[in-house]
Amino acid sequence: MKLALAQINLWVGDIEGNVAKIIRAAEQAKGQGAELVACPELAMLGYPPDDLLLRSALPRAIDEGLQRLLEAVQGITLVVGLPEFAPEGLYNGAVVIRDGTVIARARKQLLPNYGVFDEKRHFLPGDSVASFELGGRRIALCICEDVWGPGPAAQAQAAGAELLLNINASPFEIGKAAERLAVLRQRHAETALPIAYVNMVGGQDDLVFDGGSMALNARGELAFRAPEFEEGVYCLDFDADGLRGSTAEPLAEEAAVYRALVVATRDYVDRNGFPGALVGLSGGIDSAVIAAVAADALGPERVWAVSLPSRYTAGMSNDDARIEAERLGIRYSIIPIESAFEAMEGLLAPSFDGRRPDLTEENLQSRCRGVLLMGLSNKFGNVVLTTGNKSEMAVGYCTLYGDMCGGFAPIKDVYKTLVYRLAVYRNTLAPADAPVIPLRVIEREPSAELRHEQKDSDSLPPYEVLDPILQAYVEDCLSIPEIAARGFDEAVVRKVAQLVRRSEYKRRQSPPGPKVTHRAFGRERRYPLTAQYGDL
Repeated sequence: MKLALAQINLWVGDIEGNVAKIIRAAEQAKGQGAELVACPELAMLGYPPDDLLLRSALPRAIDEGLQRLLEAVQGITLVVGLPEFAPEGLYNGAVVIRDGTVIARARKQLLPNYGVFDEKRHFLPGDSVASFELGGRRIALCICEDVWGPGPAAQAQAAGAELLLNINASPFEIGKAAERLAVLRQRHAETALPIAYVNMVGGQDDLVFDGGSMALNARGELAFRAPEFEEGVYCLDFDADGLRGSTAEPLAEEAAVYRALVVATRDYVDRNGFPGALVGLSGGIDSAVIAAVAADALGPERVWAVSLPSRYTAGMSNDDARIEAERLGIRYSIIPIESAFEAMEGLLAPSFDGRRPDLTEENLQSRCRGVLLMGLSNKFGNVVLTTGNKSEMAVGYCTLYGDMCGGFAPIKDVYKTLVYRLAVYRNTLAPADAPVIPLRVIEREPSAELRHEQKDSDSLPPYEVLDPILQAYVEDCLSIPEIAARGFDEAVVRKVAQLVRRSEYKRRQSPPGPKVTHRAFGRERRYPLTAQYGDL
Protein backbone atom coordinates (compact mmCIF):
# COMPACT_ATOMS: atom_id res chain seq x y z
CA MET A 1 0.00 0.00 0.00
CA LYS A 2 1.00 3.65 -0.29
CA LEU A 3 1.22 6.04 2.64
CA ALA A 4 1.60 9.82 2.41
CA LEU A 5 3.27 12.25 4.78
CA ALA A 6 1.86 15.78 4.56
CA GLN A 7 4.76 18.10 5.34
CA ILE A 8 2.73 21.29 5.42
CA ASN A 9 3.00 24.88 6.65
CA LEU A 10 0.32 25.68 9.22
CA TRP A 11 -0.68 29.00 10.77
CA VAL A 12 -1.33 29.13 14.51
CA GLY A 13 -4.95 29.95 15.23
CA ASP A 14 -6.17 29.73 11.62
CA ILE A 15 -8.33 26.68 12.13
CA GLU A 16 -10.39 27.29 9.01
CA GLY A 17 -7.31 27.79 6.81
CA ASN A 18 -5.47 24.84 8.35
CA VAL A 19 -8.45 22.55 7.84
CA ALA A 20 -8.64 23.61 4.19
CA LYS A 21 -4.95 22.84 3.76
CA ILE A 22 -5.38 19.43 5.42
CA ILE A 23 -8.26 18.63 3.06
CA ARG A 24 -6.15 19.62 0.05
CA ALA A 25 -3.32 17.43 1.31
CA ALA A 26 -5.71 14.49 1.67
CA GLU A 27 -7.02 14.98 -1.88
CA GLN A 28 -3.48 15.22 -3.23
CA ALA A 29 -2.44 12.06 -1.41
CA LYS A 30 -5.52 10.21 -2.63
CA GLY A 31 -4.75 11.33 -6.17
CA GLN A 32 -1.32 9.74 -5.85
CA GLY A 33 -2.86 6.44 -4.81
CA ALA A 34 -2.20 6.69 -1.08
CA GLU A 35 -4.46 4.89 1.37
CA LEU A 36 -3.38 6.99 4.35
CA VAL A 37 -2.12 10.55 4.82
CA ALA A 38 -0.56 11.77 8.05
CA CYS A 39 -0.45 15.45 9.02
CA PRO A 40 1.72 17.05 11.72
CA GLU A 41 1.18 17.49 15.45
CA LEU A 42 -1.64 19.93 16.36
CA ALA A 43 -2.08 20.54 12.63
CA MET A 44 -5.62 21.81 13.01
CA LEU A 45 -4.62 24.62 15.40
CA GLY A 46 -0.94 25.12 14.56
CA TYR A 47 2.07 24.88 16.85
CA PRO A 48 2.89 26.21 19.39
CA PRO A 49 -0.56 27.56 20.31
CA ASP A 50 0.57 28.74 23.76
CA ASP A 51 -2.27 30.37 25.70
CA LEU A 52 -4.65 30.32 22.76
CA LEU A 53 -5.52 26.99 24.36
CA LEU A 54 -7.19 28.93 27.18
CA ARG A 55 -9.71 30.72 24.95
CA SER A 56 -13.27 29.77 25.81
CA ALA A 57 -14.36 29.60 22.16
CA LEU A 58 -11.60 27.18 21.14
CA PRO A 59 -13.29 23.83 21.95
CA ARG A 60 -16.23 24.66 19.71
CA ALA A 61 -13.95 25.88 16.90
CA ILE A 62 -11.93 22.66 17.06
CA ASP A 63 -15.08 20.56 17.04
CA GLU A 64 -16.37 22.45 13.99
CA GLY A 65 -13.06 21.89 12.23
CA LEU A 66 -13.17 18.20 13.01
CA GLN A 67 -16.72 17.95 11.67
CA ARG A 68 -15.58 19.58 8.44
CA LEU A 69 -12.80 17.02 8.08
CA LEU A 70 -15.21 14.16 8.76
CA GLU A 71 -17.46 15.40 5.98
CA ALA A 72 -14.83 16.36 3.43
CA VAL A 73 -12.20 13.62 3.65
CA GLN A 74 -13.47 10.44 2.03
CA GLY A 75 -11.75 7.49 0.43
CA ILE A 76 -8.52 7.84 2.38
CA THR A 77 -7.52 7.44 6.03
CA LEU A 78 -6.44 10.75 7.60
CA VAL A 79 -4.25 11.20 10.67
CA VAL A 80 -4.34 14.73 12.06
CA GLY A 81 -3.18 16.37 15.28
CA LEU A 82 -5.51 18.58 17.33
CA PRO A 83 -6.15 19.62 20.94
CA GLU A 84 -8.56 17.19 22.59
CA PHE A 85 -10.86 18.73 25.18
CA ALA A 86 -11.94 16.04 27.64
CA PRO A 87 -13.95 16.34 30.88
CA GLU A 88 -10.81 15.86 32.97
CA GLY A 89 -8.69 18.31 31.00
CA LEU A 90 -6.86 18.99 27.76
CA TYR A 91 -4.69 16.60 25.75
CA ASN A 92 -2.26 17.10 22.89
CA GLY A 93 -4.11 14.64 20.71
CA ALA A 94 -4.62 13.20 17.27
CA VAL A 95 -7.47 11.47 15.49
CA VAL A 96 -7.57 8.85 12.77
CA ILE A 97 -10.47 9.51 10.39
CA ARG A 98 -11.86 7.13 7.80
CA ASP A 99 -14.92 7.87 5.69
CA GLY A 100 -16.64 10.14 8.20
CA THR A 101 -15.74 8.21 11.34
CA VAL A 102 -13.05 8.65 14.00
CA ILE A 103 -11.58 5.16 14.23
CA ALA A 104 -8.79 5.91 16.73
CA ARG A 105 -7.55 8.63 19.06
CA ALA A 106 -4.03 9.26 20.32
CA ARG A 107 -2.90 11.33 23.28
CA LYS A 108 0.67 12.52 23.66
CA GLN A 109 2.32 10.81 26.62
CA LEU A 110 5.70 12.50 27.00
CA LEU A 111 5.08 16.23 27.37
CA PRO A 112 8.26 18.25 26.81
CA ASN A 113 8.86 21.03 29.29
CA TYR A 114 12.33 22.25 28.38
CA GLY A 115 13.84 24.63 25.86
CA VAL A 116 11.07 26.20 23.78
CA PHE A 117 8.49 23.70 25.02
CA ASP A 118 6.02 24.37 27.82
CA GLU A 119 3.43 21.66 27.27
CA LYS A 120 2.82 20.78 30.90
CA ARG A 121 1.39 24.26 31.27
CA HIS A 122 -1.66 23.16 29.28
CA PHE A 123 -1.79 19.43 28.56
CA LEU A 124 -2.40 16.27 30.52
CA PRO A 125 -0.30 13.24 29.52
CA GLY A 126 -1.83 10.27 27.75
CA ASP A 127 -1.10 6.72 28.91
CA SER A 128 -0.96 4.54 25.80
CA VAL A 129 -0.37 4.59 22.07
CA ALA A 130 -3.28 4.41 19.67
CA SER A 131 -3.43 1.65 17.07
CA PHE A 132 -5.64 0.92 14.10
CA GLU A 133 -5.79 -1.40 11.11
CA LEU A 134 -5.22 -0.40 7.51
CA GLY A 135 -5.40 -3.00 4.76
CA GLY A 136 -5.10 -5.78 7.28
CA ARG A 137 -1.96 -4.33 8.85
CA ARG A 138 -1.75 -2.75 12.30
CA ILE A 139 -0.33 0.75 12.66
CA ALA A 140 0.53 2.43 15.96
CA LEU A 141 0.32 6.21 16.30
CA CYS A 142 2.27 8.42 18.69
CA ILE A 143 2.96 12.14 18.89
CA CYS A 144 6.30 13.96 18.61
CA GLU A 145 8.17 13.62 21.94
CA ASP A 146 6.72 10.14 22.41
CA VAL A 147 9.34 8.77 20.01
CA TRP A 148 12.19 10.33 22.03
CA GLY A 149 11.63 7.88 24.87
CA PRO A 150 11.41 4.06 24.73
CA GLY A 151 8.01 3.61 26.38
CA PRO A 152 5.51 4.44 23.61
CA ALA A 153 7.47 2.51 20.97
CA ALA A 154 7.55 -0.51 23.28
CA GLN A 155 3.78 -0.18 23.72
CA ALA A 156 3.39 -0.18 19.94
CA GLN A 157 5.44 -3.35 19.65
CA ALA A 158 3.42 -5.01 22.41
CA ALA A 159 0.20 -4.07 20.59
CA GLY A 160 1.35 -6.04 17.55
CA ALA A 161 1.98 -3.00 15.37
CA GLU A 162 3.78 -3.46 12.06
CA LEU A 163 4.51 0.27 11.69
CA LEU A 164 5.06 3.12 14.11
CA LEU A 165 3.69 6.44 12.83
CA ASN A 166 4.96 9.57 14.58
CA ILE A 167 3.50 13.03 13.91
CA ASN A 168 5.57 16.09 14.86
CA ALA A 169 5.98 19.80 15.34
CA SER A 170 9.73 19.78 15.85
CA PRO A 171 11.48 23.16 15.46
CA PHE A 172 14.70 23.60 13.54
CA GLU A 173 18.06 24.05 15.15
CA ILE A 174 21.56 23.33 13.89
CA GLY A 175 22.20 19.58 14.05
CA LYS A 176 18.59 18.69 14.89
CA ALA A 177 17.97 16.62 11.72
CA ALA A 178 20.82 14.23 12.53
CA GLU A 179 19.66 14.03 16.15
CA ARG A 180 16.13 13.06 15.08
CA LEU A 181 17.47 10.32 12.81
CA ALA A 182 19.59 8.93 15.64
CA VAL A 183 16.52 8.81 17.91
CA LEU A 184 14.47 6.94 15.30
CA ARG A 185 17.29 4.44 14.83
CA GLN A 186 17.39 3.87 18.59
CA ARG A 187 13.64 3.17 18.68
CA HIS A 188 14.02 0.76 15.77
CA ALA A 189 16.89 -1.01 17.50
CA GLU A 190 14.62 -1.56 20.51
CA THR A 191 11.50 -2.67 18.62
CA ALA A 192 12.51 -3.67 15.05
CA LEU A 193 9.53 -1.59 13.85
CA PRO A 194 9.68 0.50 10.69
CA ILE A 195 8.97 4.13 11.56
CA ALA A 196 7.34 6.94 9.57
CA TYR A 197 8.01 10.45 10.89
CA VAL A 198 6.18 13.54 9.58
CA ASN A 199 7.10 17.09 10.57
CA MET A 200 5.70 20.53 9.71
CA VAL A 201 7.44 23.39 7.92
CA GLY A 202 7.20 27.16 8.20
CA GLY A 203 7.95 30.09 10.46
CA GLN A 204 6.06 30.84 13.66
CA ASP A 205 7.31 33.92 15.52
CA ASP A 206 10.60 32.85 17.13
CA LEU A 207 10.48 29.29 15.80
CA VAL A 208 10.95 27.85 12.35
CA PHE A 209 10.05 24.30 11.34
CA ASP A 210 12.21 22.51 8.79
CA GLY A 211 10.15 19.49 7.82
CA GLY A 212 12.71 16.81 7.10
CA SER A 213 10.04 14.10 7.34
CA MET A 214 11.61 10.65 7.11
CA ALA A 215 11.11 6.91 7.40
CA LEU A 216 13.12 3.86 8.42
CA ASN A 217 12.48 0.48 6.81
CA ALA A 218 12.23 -2.88 8.56
CA ARG A 219 16.05 -3.11 8.70
CA GLY A 220 16.40 0.29 10.33
CA GLU A 221 17.78 1.91 7.19
CA LEU A 222 16.80 5.39 6.07
CA ALA A 223 14.17 4.64 3.44
CA PHE A 224 12.72 8.09 2.83
CA ARG A 225 13.59 11.70 3.54
CA ALA A 226 11.64 14.75 2.40
CA PRO A 227 13.40 17.95 1.32
CA GLU A 228 13.98 20.36 4.18
CA PHE A 229 11.92 23.57 4.37
CA GLU A 230 9.70 22.53 1.45
CA GLU A 231 5.98 21.94 1.68
CA GLY A 232 4.75 18.79 0.01
CA VAL A 233 2.73 15.61 0.23
CA TYR A 234 5.25 12.80 -0.05
CA CYS A 235 4.26 9.22 -0.81
CA LEU A 236 6.09 6.08 0.23
CA ASP A 237 5.39 2.39 -0.19
CA PHE A 238 4.58 0.20 2.80
CA ASP A 239 5.29 -3.45 2.03
CA ALA A 240 7.07 -6.50 3.41
CA ASP A 241 10.33 -4.52 3.54
CA GLY A 242 8.66 -1.87 5.68
CA LEU A 243 8.84 1.47 3.92
CA ARG A 244 10.35 2.79 0.69
CA GLY A 245 10.46 6.25 -0.85
CA SER A 246 12.70 8.95 -2.29
CA THR A 247 15.58 10.26 -0.21
CA ALA A 248 16.54 13.93 -0.44
CA GLU A 249 20.08 14.95 0.41
CA PRO A 250 20.43 16.79 3.74
CA LEU A 251 21.37 20.45 3.56
CA ALA A 252 24.79 21.63 4.66
CA GLU A 253 24.77 23.74 7.83
CA GLU A 254 25.03 27.13 6.13
CA ALA A 255 22.38 26.23 3.57
CA ALA A 256 20.01 24.96 6.28
CA VAL A 257 20.40 28.05 8.45
CA TYR A 258 19.98 30.38 5.49
CA ARG A 259 16.82 28.58 4.39
CA ALA A 260 15.52 28.78 7.97
CA LEU A 261 16.02 32.55 8.03
CA VAL A 262 14.31 32.98 4.67
CA VAL A 263 11.29 30.88 5.65
CA ALA A 264 10.97 32.53 9.06
CA THR A 265 11.19 36.04 7.61
CA ARG A 266 8.70 35.30 4.82
CA ASP A 267 6.07 33.84 7.12
CA TYR A 268 6.44 36.54 9.76
CA VAL A 269 6.14 39.39 7.26
CA ASP A 270 3.34 37.85 5.23
CA ARG A 271 1.21 36.52 8.06
CA ASN A 272 1.36 39.77 10.00
CA GLY A 273 0.12 41.66 6.95
CA PHE A 274 3.17 43.81 6.20
CA PRO A 275 3.45 44.91 2.55
CA GLY A 276 7.23 44.57 2.69
CA ALA A 277 10.37 45.08 4.72
CA LEU A 278 12.77 47.93 5.47
CA VAL A 279 16.47 47.30 6.04
CA GLY A 280 19.02 49.83 7.23
CA LEU A 281 21.77 48.87 4.78
CA SER A 282 25.04 50.11 6.22
CA GLY A 283 27.66 48.43 4.07
CA GLY A 284 28.47 46.05 6.95
CA ILE A 285 28.18 42.27 7.04
CA ASP A 286 25.03 41.97 9.18
CA SER A 287 22.78 44.25 7.16
CA ALA A 288 24.20 42.75 3.97
CA VAL A 289 23.01 39.27 4.98
CA ILE A 290 19.64 40.64 6.18
CA ALA A 291 19.04 42.39 2.85
CA ALA A 292 19.77 39.18 0.96
CA VAL A 293 17.51 37.13 3.23
CA ALA A 294 14.71 39.67 2.84
CA ALA A 295 14.98 39.74 -0.94
CA ASP A 296 14.97 35.95 -1.12
CA ALA A 297 12.04 35.71 1.31
CA LEU A 298 9.78 38.41 -0.09
CA GLY A 299 11.01 39.17 -3.59
CA PRO A 300 13.16 42.21 -4.41
CA GLU A 301 10.15 44.38 -5.15
CA ARG A 302 9.03 44.19 -1.50
CA VAL A 303 12.35 45.18 0.09
CA TRP A 304 13.44 48.76 0.71
CA ALA A 305 17.06 49.32 1.74
CA VAL A 306 17.93 52.65 3.32
CA SER A 307 21.47 53.91 3.78
CA LEU A 308 21.78 56.26 6.77
CA PRO A 309 25.35 57.60 6.65
CA SER A 310 26.91 59.82 9.28
CA ARG A 311 30.16 61.80 9.47
CA TYR A 312 31.89 58.55 10.47
CA THR A 313 30.59 56.36 7.63
CA ALA A 314 33.38 55.29 5.30
CA GLY A 315 32.98 55.89 1.59
CA MET A 316 33.46 52.19 0.94
CA SER A 317 30.48 51.43 3.19
CA ASN A 318 28.24 53.67 1.11
CA ASP A 319 29.57 52.15 -2.12
CA ASP A 320 29.12 48.56 -0.93
CA ALA A 321 25.56 49.20 0.26
CA ARG A 322 24.62 50.67 -3.11
CA ILE A 323 26.27 47.80 -5.02
CA GLU A 324 24.45 45.14 -3.01
CA ALA A 325 21.09 46.88 -3.45
CA GLU A 326 21.66 47.05 -7.21
CA ARG A 327 22.64 43.38 -7.45
CA LEU A 328 19.65 42.28 -5.38
CA GLY A 329 17.35 44.54 -7.39
CA ILE A 330 15.84 46.10 -4.26
CA ARG A 331 14.76 49.70 -3.74
CA TYR A 332 17.55 51.85 -2.36
CA SER A 333 17.47 55.26 -0.68
CA ILE A 334 20.03 57.45 1.07
CA ILE A 335 19.04 59.56 4.07
CA PRO A 336 22.09 61.19 5.74
CA ILE A 337 21.65 61.54 9.48
CA GLU A 338 24.11 64.40 9.99
CA SER A 339 21.51 67.15 10.36
CA ALA A 340 19.46 65.08 12.80
CA PHE A 341 22.57 64.18 14.79
CA GLU A 342 23.68 67.82 14.96
CA ALA A 343 20.23 68.86 16.10
CA MET A 344 20.28 66.28 18.89
CA GLU A 345 23.76 67.38 19.96
CA GLY A 346 22.61 70.99 19.97
CA LEU A 347 19.56 70.28 22.06
CA LEU A 348 21.60 68.38 24.62
CA ALA A 349 24.64 70.69 24.62
CA PRO A 350 23.53 72.82 27.61
CA SER A 351 22.91 69.70 29.69
CA PHE A 352 26.18 68.09 28.54
CA ASP A 353 28.28 71.20 29.19
CA GLY A 354 31.70 70.27 30.54
CA ARG A 355 31.44 66.57 29.65
CA ARG A 356 33.51 64.90 26.96
CA PRO A 357 31.89 62.94 24.08
CA ASP A 358 31.53 59.24 24.87
CA LEU A 359 29.17 56.33 24.20
CA THR A 360 26.25 58.75 24.51
CA GLU A 361 27.04 60.39 21.18
CA GLU A 362 27.48 57.01 19.53
CA ASN A 363 24.07 55.91 20.74
CA LEU A 364 22.49 59.16 19.55
CA GLN A 365 23.56 58.33 16.00
CA SER A 366 22.04 54.88 16.24
CA ARG A 367 18.83 56.35 17.64
CA CYS A 368 18.64 58.87 14.81
CA ARG A 369 18.70 55.94 12.42
CA GLY A 370 16.08 54.08 14.43
CA VAL A 371 13.73 57.07 14.41
CA LEU A 372 14.05 57.51 10.64
CA LEU A 373 13.51 53.84 9.85
CA MET A 374 10.50 53.66 12.15
CA GLY A 375 9.13 56.82 10.55
CA LEU A 376 9.29 55.16 7.14
CA SER A 377 7.73 52.03 8.64
CA ASN A 378 4.82 53.99 10.10
CA LYS A 379 4.21 55.91 6.90
CA PHE A 380 4.39 53.00 4.43
CA GLY A 381 3.59 49.99 6.60
CA ASN A 382 6.78 48.02 5.94
CA VAL A 383 8.27 46.20 8.91
CA VAL A 384 11.82 47.12 9.92
CA LEU A 385 14.15 44.13 10.04
CA THR A 386 16.74 44.68 12.74
CA THR A 387 20.29 43.63 11.96
CA GLY A 388 21.74 42.58 15.33
CA ASN A 389 23.32 39.13 15.55
CA LYS A 390 23.52 36.77 18.53
CA SER A 391 27.07 37.78 19.48
CA GLU A 392 26.03 41.42 19.75
CA MET A 393 22.75 40.66 21.49
CA ALA A 394 24.59 38.51 24.01
CA VAL A 395 27.04 41.18 25.15
CA GLY A 396 24.83 44.22 24.62
CA TYR A 397 26.80 45.60 21.67
CA CYS A 398 23.60 47.20 20.41
CA THR A 399 21.55 50.30 21.16
CA LEU A 400 18.09 50.30 22.69
CA TYR A 401 15.73 52.40 20.53
CA GLY A 402 18.50 52.56 17.92
CA ASP A 403 19.68 49.58 15.88
CA MET A 404 17.33 47.44 18.01
CA CYS A 405 14.29 49.30 16.60
CA GLY A 406 12.15 47.08 14.43
CA GLY A 407 9.61 44.30 14.26
CA PHE A 408 11.62 41.20 13.41
CA ALA A 409 15.25 40.20 13.94
CA PRO A 410 16.23 37.52 11.40
CA ILE A 411 19.79 36.91 12.68
CA LYS A 412 19.08 37.37 16.39
CA ASP A 413 20.18 33.76 17.02
CA VAL A 414 23.10 33.71 14.55
CA TYR A 415 26.61 34.18 15.90
CA LYS A 416 28.80 36.70 14.08
CA THR A 417 31.18 34.04 12.78
CA LEU A 418 28.21 32.21 11.26
CA VAL A 419 26.95 35.47 9.72
CA TYR A 420 30.16 35.60 7.71
CA ARG A 421 29.71 31.99 6.61
CA LEU A 422 26.15 32.75 5.52
CA ALA A 423 27.41 35.65 3.42
CA VAL A 424 29.91 33.38 1.69
CA TYR A 425 27.18 30.78 1.13
CA ARG A 426 24.74 33.31 -0.33
CA ASN A 427 27.39 34.44 -2.78
CA THR A 428 27.68 30.89 -4.10
CA LEU A 429 24.09 31.27 -5.36
CA ALA A 430 25.07 34.33 -7.46
CA PRO A 431 27.36 34.65 -10.50
CA ALA A 432 30.99 34.45 -9.47
CA ASP A 433 31.78 37.77 -11.15
CA ALA A 434 28.90 39.59 -9.40
CA PRO A 435 28.58 38.40 -5.80
CA VAL A 436 25.45 39.74 -4.14
CA ILE A 437 27.43 40.66 -1.03
CA PRO A 438 30.57 42.56 -2.13
CA LEU A 439 33.72 40.70 -1.13
CA ARG A 440 35.04 43.77 0.63
CA VAL A 441 32.12 43.55 3.07
CA ILE A 442 33.20 40.04 4.01
CA GLU A 443 36.92 40.75 4.14
CA ARG A 444 37.09 44.09 5.97
CA GLU A 445 37.30 44.33 9.76
CA PRO A 446 33.83 44.86 11.30
CA SER A 447 32.96 48.30 12.64
CA ALA A 448 29.87 50.05 13.97
CA GLU A 449 31.23 53.29 12.43
CA LEU A 450 29.97 55.46 15.28
CA ARG A 451 33.30 57.19 15.91
CA HIS A 452 36.49 57.83 13.99
CA GLU A 453 38.28 54.60 12.92
CA GLN A 454 36.15 52.50 15.27
CA LYS A 455 36.47 48.71 15.18
CA ASP A 456 34.39 46.07 16.99
CA SER A 457 37.63 44.69 18.45
CA ASP A 458 38.06 47.96 20.39
CA SER A 459 35.23 46.85 22.67
CA LEU A 460 35.05 43.07 22.25
CA PRO A 461 37.35 40.09 21.94
CA PRO A 462 37.79 38.87 18.35
CA TYR A 463 34.62 37.06 17.28
CA GLU A 464 36.62 33.86 16.78
CA VAL A 465 37.25 33.99 20.54
CA LEU A 466 33.98 35.58 21.66
CA ASP A 467 31.61 33.18 19.91
CA PRO A 468 32.88 29.91 21.44
CA ILE A 469 32.90 31.56 24.88
CA LEU A 470 29.31 32.66 24.36
CA GLN A 471 28.30 29.21 23.17
CA ALA A 472 29.79 27.65 26.29
CA TYR A 473 28.22 30.23 28.62
CA VAL A 474 24.82 30.77 26.99
CA GLU A 475 24.06 27.41 25.41
CA ASP A 476 26.04 24.91 27.50
CA CYS A 477 25.54 26.85 30.76
CA LEU A 478 29.15 26.27 31.84
CA SER A 479 30.71 28.20 34.71
CA ILE A 480 33.50 30.71 34.23
CA PRO A 481 36.19 28.30 35.54
CA GLU A 482 34.88 25.52 33.28
CA ILE A 483 35.06 27.77 30.22
CA ALA A 484 38.54 28.99 31.15
CA ALA A 485 39.63 25.35 31.43
CA ARG A 486 38.91 25.01 27.70
CA GLY A 487 41.89 27.27 27.02
CA PHE A 488 40.37 30.76 27.23
CA ASP A 489 41.83 33.59 29.27
CA GLU A 490 39.82 33.67 32.49
CA ALA A 491 39.76 37.47 32.60
CA VAL A 492 38.26 37.55 29.11
CA VAL A 493 35.69 34.90 30.04
CA ARG A 494 34.76 36.84 33.15
CA LYS A 495 34.31 40.05 31.16
CA VAL A 496 32.14 38.32 28.55
CA ALA A 497 29.97 36.70 31.24
CA GLN A 498 29.52 40.05 32.94
CA LEU A 499 28.44 41.66 29.66
CA VAL A 500 25.91 38.87 29.06
CA ARG A 501 24.42 39.30 32.53
CA ARG A 502 24.23 43.10 32.27
CA SER A 503 22.51 42.97 28.87
CA GLU A 504 19.51 40.89 29.86
CA TYR A 505 17.32 44.01 30.06
CA LYS A 506 18.15 44.87 26.46
CA ARG A 507 17.27 41.42 25.16
CA ARG A 508 13.91 41.56 26.95
CA GLN A 509 13.06 44.58 24.78
CA SER A 510 14.28 43.16 21.48
CA PRO A 511 12.01 42.01 18.64
CA PRO A 512 11.50 38.29 18.00
CA GLY A 513 13.81 36.35 15.73
CA PRO A 514 14.02 32.70 14.65
CA LYS A 515 15.78 30.10 16.77
CA VAL A 516 18.60 28.28 14.96
CA THR A 517 20.97 27.31 17.80
CA HIS A 518 20.59 24.88 20.68
CA ARG A 519 19.57 27.63 23.12
CA ALA A 520 18.24 30.92 21.81
CA PHE A 521 17.52 34.07 23.77
CA GLY A 522 13.84 34.36 24.57
CA ARG A 523 11.41 31.65 25.54
CA GLU A 524 14.07 29.01 26.22
CA ARG A 525 16.58 31.12 28.16
CA ARG A 526 14.79 32.84 31.04
CA TYR A 527 17.14 34.68 33.36
CA PRO A 528 16.30 37.34 35.96
CA LEU A 529 17.02 40.96 35.15
CA THR A 530 18.21 41.70 38.66
CA ALA A 531 20.41 38.99 40.11
CA GLN A 532 23.89 38.32 41.47
CA TYR A 533 25.28 34.95 40.46
CA GLY A 534 29.02 35.55 40.08
CA ASP A 535 30.88 32.56 38.67
CA LEU A 536 27.80 30.39 38.15
